[in-house]
Amino acid sequence: MNEEANIVPVTEPERQNHYIGEVAKLLRAREKSLQRKLTCYIATFGCQMNARDSEKLLGILKAVGYVETEDERSADLVLMNTCTVRDNADQRVYGRLGVLKGYKQEHPDMLIGLCGCMMQEPSVIEKIQKSYPHVDLIFGTHNIYKLAELLYRLLTEQRPVIEILDHADTVVEDIPTERKYPFKSGVNIMFGCDKFCSYCIVPYVRGRERSREMDDILCEIRRLADSGVIEVMLLGQNVNSYGKHCRKEVDFATLLKEVEKIEGISRIRFMTPHPQDFSDDVISVIRDSEKICRHIHLPLQSGSSRILKLMNRHYTKESYLQLAEKIRKQIPDVAITTDIIVGFPTETEEDIEDTLDVIRKVGFDNAFTFIYSKRTGTPAASMDGQVSEAFIKEQFARVLQLVQETSKVRAQGLEGQVTDVLVEEINEHDPNLLTGRMSNNLLVHFPADPALIGKIVPVRLAECKGFYYLGVLQNN
Repeated sequence: MNEEANIVPVTEPERQNHYIGEVAKLLRAREKSLQRKLTCYIATFGCQMNARDSEKLLGILKAVGYVETEDERSADLVLMNTCTVRDNADQRVYGRLGVLKGYKQEHPDMLIGLCGCMMQEPSVIEKIQKSYPHVDLIFGTHNIYKLAELLYRLLTEQRPVIEILDHADTVVEDIPTERKYPFKSGVNIMFGCDKFCSYCIVPYVRGRERSREMDDILCEIRRLADSGVIEVMLLGQNVNSYGKHCRKEVDFATLLKEVEKIEGISRIRFMTPHPQDFSDDVISVIRDSEKICRHIHLPLQSGSSRILKLMNRHYTKESYLQLAEKIRKQIPDVAITTDIIVGFPTETEEDIEDTLDVIRKVGFDNAFTFIYSKRTGTPAASMDGQVSEAFIKEQFARVLQLVQETSKVRAQGLEGQVTDVLVEEINEHDPNLLTGRMSNNLLVHFPADPALIGKIVPVRLAECKGFYYLGVLQNN
C-alpha cells in the first residue's frame, strides 16, 4: 500500500483518472478470459439531478471499458441510482434487489451496486447488509465521482465495499459523462439544499448548498455547445439561491444572462426554483430572453398558509399568488407547473380548499401531485395529527381532477398555433411519429423524418390531447 500511495495522485480529478486506468487494466484481463466485452446496466430513480448523476456514472463505466446494455438480467454490473424522497421509491429499490438476487444466482459473477440519496440513510445501509448480502458496492451522493476508485477496491479486495460520506466540501469537475441525448444536456450548477422543509429528506442526503463557480459552468456549456448540444437544463435543488458561496459575487440572474451569450445554445431551461427566492431580476431576464424557455416549475406544495408554515416553506398563499401573478403579467406566454402534496399532518378540508383556490387562480399548466410520504428523520415525521388514508384518497382525487381540468384548458388555448419544437426521439408508442418538446415543455407528436431528431422545427398544433398535442410539421 505504501508503494501505491506514492504513485496515486491525491488531487482530483487526477486521482480518479488514475483509477480509471487501473480498473480498465483489470477489466481487459477479465474480457480476455471471457472472450467478450463486459456489460453494465444503470437503473435511475428520482429527479433530474439523479438522471444527471447517472450520466456521470455511465461515463465512468464506459471509460473503464464497460459496454451499456438494456438487458439487466445478464449484465456484468448492475448499478441502481436511488431516490428517497418518497417511500414508494424505497420500496421499488427493495423489490428490484429481490429480483437481482435471482439474477445473481444465475450469473454468480454479476456485481450489484447501490448509490444515491437512499444510501445516505444509516437505517437503509443496515437493512441492506442484513437482508440483501448479495449487494457488492454501496456509496452515496457525495462520492459518485469516486466510482472508479471504489470499483478498483471491489475488484482487488474481493469483498463488498461500502463508502458513505456525511458531506462534501468541494465539487469535483471534469468527470467523464455519457449523455442520453447528443443535442441536450443537464448541467449541475449547485448541489444540496439549505431550506430544510419539514417533510423533506433532501438536505440530509444531498447536504448543504454548494455552488459551482460560474466560470466552470460556462466552460462546460461551451464544450457542450461545441459537441452539438443546443439545449441545456441548469440543475440544482434550489437554483434561485445559486452563487451564495462562490468566490466571486454572482447570482442566478447573472448566470442566466451569461449562459444566453454562449453561441450554439438555442434553449435554456432550469430546475428547480423555490418561490421564496424567485427574484424580480430572474423574471426580467426570462422576459427579455430569446433563449430561456417559457416554462417555470414553481413548487407550491400547499395552498394553505397554515400548512405552508408547518412545512417550513417561508412563503404564504398570498405571496405565492402575488408571485405567480407577477410572472404571468411580465411573461404572458409562460407555462407554470408545480408540485402539490396532499395529506400533510393536520391537513383539513379547509386547507385543501385553499390549495384548490390557488390551482384555480394560477391556472397551472401541469402539476405533479403527491401523497405525503413520512420520511424518518424529518420534523414532519414526528408531528401529531397524521391524517387518515381515507381522507387523503378523497382529497387527492379532488386536487388531481382540478389540476387536469385547468391544465387542459391552458393547453387547448394553443390549438392551431405554429410553434418551435425540439425533436427528441421516435415516439415510443407509434414509430411513425416523432416526439418533440415545445418551449413551454408540452410534448408534441407528429409524423416526420427521423433525420429531424435533435433539430428545432416549426409544428402546427393540430389537436390537443390534454397533456400533449398531435401536430403537423410545417415547411420552413
